[in-house]
Amino acid sequence: MAADSPSAATSGHIMWWAGKDSNLRRQNRQIYSLLPLATWVPTRRPGRIRQARRYCFSMPTFDIVSEVDMQEVRNAVDQANREATTRFDFKGTNSTIELTDQELVLTSSTEDRLRALYQVLQEKMVKREVSLKSFDVGKIEEATRGTARQKLTIQAGISSDHAKKLNKFIKELGLKGVSSQIQGDQLRVTGKKRDDLQAVITAAKVEDFGIPLQFNNFRD
Repeated sequence: MAADSPSAATSGHIMWWAGKDSNLRRQNRQIYSLLPLATWVPTRRPGRIRQARRYCFSMPTFDIVSEVDMQEVRNAVDQANREATTRFDFKGTNSTIELTDQELVLTSSTEDRLRALYQVLQEKMVKREVSLKSFDVGKIEEATRGTARQKLTIQAGISSDHAKKLNKFIKELGLKGVSSQIQGDQLRVTGKKRDDLQAVITAAKVEDFGIPLQFNNFRD
């Protein structure tokens, strides 16, 4: 049979494909079947994220607190004690004022001198811009050796009873979108409009809640 006959060409073609290729992986078709198919994964557009964040804003708020400036209280007590030691009408009465973290204790020889000492303390507090509402004034008691004593408890923070009164007061103002919430010893007031929150502050300053109030952390 001739070399260039069809059968010889066919046989040669088969023999050439049966040989080893330089890429041995072609003999194992399973490798190709294990490769994952390419999939399309949608990506987020930065513009959409920025647009979503644009609508995440907080409402205007402020805090109602009741704080006592203890440094000014100490200054007022020191001034009152100095005056009690120099004034003639307090001579020999052992009139003193002791200050702790929670209360003031006034002591004098008689109830009359004790009331006078308390009046001096009130004057010093007013000059130091310390509200007299910051103290729960107790009754005059009899102390050792026939002396008189009186305790003034420092009121710092808004108690639960005062917080309930404030919540009721704000609700009765009838301002749409304004709400209040107790947070520990203070009150957080929230509203849709800044002017409505200003109206709450103005009204609360006029009302007497029995404790000094401050309005802090106003945020738009």
